[in-house]
Amino acid sequence: MLNIVLYQPEIAANTGNIGRTCVAIGAKLWLVRPLGFRVDDYYLRRAGLDYWQHLDWEVVDDWQALVARLAATRNERAFYFFTKSAVRLYTETRFEPDDVLVFGSESAGLPPTLLTAAGDRALRIPISGPVRSLNLSNAVAIVAYEALRQFGLGASGEGFQNTRPTP
Repeated sequence: MLNIVLYQPEIAANTGNIGRTCVAIGAKLWLVRPLGFRVDDYYLRRAGLDYWQHLDWEVVDDWQALVARLAATRNERAFYFFTKSAVRLYTETRFEPDDVLVFGSESAGLPPTLLTAAGDRALRIPISGPVRSLNLSNAVAIVAYEALRQFGLGASGEGFQNTRPTP
């Protein structure tokens, strides 16, 4: 199962949208405290719509707690850290189903300590022009669906419900 980590997210609506994406792709959502909202926040649940009850999610107190929880499952996992300052593009990476995709807060991104330790696992989504960054929920969706495409679930949609309207 793909793991999506939000490191100290600040905006409930973004987290709710990301939760909905996680339900759609069968990923687990991890939230690393401190959070900029309460997990029972109206806006969080509103953005997640009625899908929140289907979401596999967990809140951890800090980075060390996250690493310990993921290590407890005994799956080999690669951690990838997303930042606009990375040299490598996310499309230059081969993702695996148990990977951990780590995204920072909306205002500060990921802390330098995590990015320094990330090395070549720091990745970026290309942006151009005057845009400083992408919306967090959009960034997560871009990378998560690329990972699914690499797993072979992209073109045919195999394993996913056909939601196209019947003609």
